[in-house]
Amino acid sequence: MAKTMTKAAVLGHLASKTNLSKKQVAEVFDETLTLACKEAKNGFVLPGFGKLVLANRKARIGRNPQTGEPIKIPAKRVCKFRLAKSVKDAVLGKK
Repeated sequence: MAKTMTKAAVLGHLASKTNLSKKQVAEVFDETLTLACKEAKNGFVLPGFGKLVLANRKARIGRNPQTGEPIKIPAKRVCKFRLAKSVKDAVLGKK
């Protein structure tokens, strides 16, 4: 199984493909992350990549995997990332 790219590897690759230094690419990454966290409640879109959205999950009954005993899982708010169709098609192949 192939290893996942580290942040340093991603920054190095993007720096080599652009005319930016690794430090500049890291700053862009960090600013994008900060903006995404701040704007997530309104929906944050990275065009061509996907959308960060908040969703409400309903309360439900789950099971303790060790004992099989039913447990109540409370309702909560979660953050989801929805990939753009172009990314899904590139990774999974077209249907």
